[in-house]
Amino acid sequence: MDISGNMLALLLALISGVLMAVQGTLNTALSKVIGLIEATFIVHVTGTIVLLVVLFVLRMGKGNLGAITTAPWYAYLGGIVGVFIIYLVAASIPAVGVANATTAIIVGQVLTAVLIDHFGGFGMERVPCGWNQVAGLVLLAIGAKLLLK
Repeated sequence: MDISGNMLALLLALISGVLMAVQGTLNTALSKVIGLIEATFIVHVTGTIVLLVVLFVLRMGKGNLGAITTAPWYAYLGGIVGVFIIYLVAASIPAVGVANATTAIIVGQVLTAVLIDHFGGFGMERVPCGWNQVAGLVLLAIGAKLLLK
């Protein structure tokens, strides 16, 4: 991927991060009204409806659903993990606030991502961890400590 492609990918990731913070806040607001597990359910139902429209009405999918049985077993765990993510984010935000919860989320994401890269977890290409990643994790942890109240 060239530099402009990398910049676009990073911009998309940045937007994803913005949306994650907004989503967590919205899910928390919903959970305060209808309950935490109920909000987690509604979030997944509404997401499923949107994806059904995108895939089957707008025909925007470019993949191959027919290949679904060829994916490794662990690839199907993403939906289950997603349920826990929605639940845990919505549970943590009221207790510690959006900024503190998001900070903890980011630290957990980056630490896990470095480990997955280093070991080539879940079929990903191995990207060995070097001193620069370790230094980045240390600085991230220091930054997180400064952000947390």
